[in-house]
Amino acid sequence: MNILPIAIFHSPFATKFGIPRQSGLAAGLRGTIVLEPAFRDPSALRGLDGFDYLWLIWEFSGNRPRHVENADGTGTEEQATRDKTVVWQPTVRPPRLGGNTRLGVFATRSPFRPNPLGLSCVKLERIEWDSPEGPVIHVLGADLMDGTPIYDIKPYVRYADSRPDARSGFTDQVDWEPLTVEFSPETDSACDLRKEDLEILRDILAQDPRPAFHDDPEKIYGMAFAGHDIRFRVSGHCLTVIEIRPL
Repeated sequence: MNILPIAIFHSPFATKFGIPRQSGLAAGLRGTIVLEPAFRDPSALRGLDGFDYLWLIWEFSGNRPRHVENADGTGTEEQATRDKTVVWQPTVRPPRLGGNTRLGVFATRSPFRPNPLGLSCVKLERIEWDSPEGPVIHVLGADLMDGTPIYDIKPYVRYADSRPDARSGFTDQVDWEPLTVEFSPETDSACDLRKEDLEILRDILAQDPRPAFHDDPEKIYGMAFAGHDIRFRVSGHCLTVIEIRPL
């Protein structure tokens, strides 16, 4: 089956680093869905504004090609890209478990899958019907990188999609609390981000964007967000933003 993107997602994240690991964790994070020219007929969205939430089916387009092994033991990422080889691992290490415990890939939401497809539930904020790019869908709480291809949009239906009593596997067994986020005085005085963006940034950083196995209080991390380079370090349960500068 060949599938084509119906839309492209736009968000403040130019790279994968720092994107919330699940949709809804940064509820105020704004994004837009711009339909591809062949799908800009407004009638395709007729009735969509009667729903509060949407399901997005999309591609993990930021994943690098995985290394491919030939019969003789050789192979490169370039070859994997050229040959469109499906290279996958049956087990992965979920960040929620500290990055040290392996579980089956189909028992996790790892982005590294046989088919790099993502599924996200996002809040529909509004539809901009008369944009120069056709109807534009504005959403909140998405976990997608800027430029992500979207393959389908479906409405969230409460009577069928909500299962409040469902078990959630290992996520039910792991206690997790967001980090405390502080901004250094120098950052507060020099930052030109809007107050709204700063609050969204705080929610994002509280999710701890570091790789799960990192625990170096002296290491400085950089994250691209809303056209700015966000520099921070983490000590214990506290994340401190030490610099925000335009990219």
